Amino acid sequence: MSLTLDSKLYTVSQLNRESKRVLNEHFFSVRVEGEISNLSTPSSGHIYFSLKDNAAQIRCAMFKTQLRRLKFKPANGLQVIATAQVTLYEPRGDYQLVVENLEETGDGALRMAFEALKHQLSKEGLFDALRKKPLPTLPHRIGIITSPSGAAIRDILTVLKRRFPAIPVVLYPVSVQGDNAKHDIVRALNLANTLDQCDVLILGRGGGSLEDLQAFNEEIVARAIAASAIPVIAGVGHEIDVTIADFVADLRAATPSAAAEHAVPDQREWQSRFIALETKLSQHLGRQLTQKTQTLAWLDKRLKQQHPGQKLAANAQRLDELELRLTRATRRKLLQCHSNLDTQSAKLHNQSPERIINSLTLQQHYLQQRLNNAWQRKFEHLHQRLNQAGQTLHAVSPLATLNRGYALVTDTETGAVIRSTRQIEKNAVVLTRLANGRFTSRVETITED
Repeated sequence: MSLTLDSKLYTVSQLNRESKRVLNEHFFSVRVEGEISNLSTPSSGHIYFSLKDNAAQIRCAMFKTQLRRLKFKPANGLQVIATAQVTLYEPRGDYQLVVENLEETGDGALRMAFEALKHQLSKEGLFDALRKKPLPTLPHRIGIITSPSGAAIRDILTVLKRRFPAIPVVLYPVSVQGDNAKHDIVRALNLANTLDQCDVLILGRGGGSLEDLQAFNEEIVARAIAASAIPVIAGVGHEIDVTIADFVADLRAATPSAAAEHAVPDQREWQSRFIALETKLSQHLGRQLTQKTQTLAWLDKRLKQQHPGQKLAANAQRLDELELRLTRATRRKLLQCHSNLDTQSAKLHNQSPERIINSLTLQQHYLQQRLNNAWQRKFEHLHQRLNQAGQTLHAVSPLATLNRGYALVTDTETGAVIRSTRQIEKNAVVLTRLANGRFTSRVETITED
């Protein structure tokens, strides 16, 4: 094959211009995939970078007008697809791409989806601290949602065994990578809440790329974590890895091992606290016992001081003293009274009313004799008048009439004196009084004269 030599002589500017025209005509719009590197952002607002793959690289320029339309910020290391025009920068003769649009690929697309879901769930309040549930201080049982064959389960179990081996563990095995991983995780969360065996759940896996951790960035997983009634600790990836599950979980741990650290207390710390509390309690009880012993001794002393026996003894002594004082006072009073009596007797003897009494006694006998005589005369006079009145009363008394053979008839029911046959009826019972007695009779016949 022979080459035809172009005999035309080009200047550098002409050659660059012709090359630019050829490139523009044959590669007007192309799509190129590669990784951004050597990114430069001058104050003009344009950006300059290189797209590279494993074997080569090409210079790129993107002007600020097209840059404003991007939904992400270009950065070194991002895998992108550039829609661009192949051209040549004439002043330096550099072959380059003038980029019109950039699309994230691989991790870039995943990260864009990650940011969109993060924004949506944050707006709904799934990341709010107020909705996060507190972890139990000492759980009765711990649930682990992870792969049964991964390094994460070994790290979690090692930490749990070291920190608090007495707490039982329930494993909910799931796949943590691949298309089915998200469904496995959701089923495990629902099963753990249905069985309600555990106080806290650890959701974890080891580190990996953004694509490897995609199951923990899925919306259905995030909503299943938010709906869990059991507190969830997310320990996904390494410390630098962040997933949607971390934001929704009740607690985010940097690694699966850190999640296990948060799930249980350190038994050595608890033992130290127990020993400290035991010592403190013992000291407190010792002080209380000493204080109560002192109080008891003081109360016993007061009780002895106020014992009824001692009071009785003191009162008995006081009684003896008062009795002695009373006896002495009584004697002094008696002596004083005897002395006063003797004095008054002497005065009374000197002013004795015996003569007056004798005179009054004679006068009393005389007056008593006159009173008796006057009373006797009065009594005889009244008795005489009484006899005269009795005789007069007897003369007019019905009883005297009865003695002359008359009778007094009365109605037994009313007691009225019957003076006429019109006051009685046949078979009536009447009472008849005589001079020396009375009798009742029944009326059989009534005759009017």
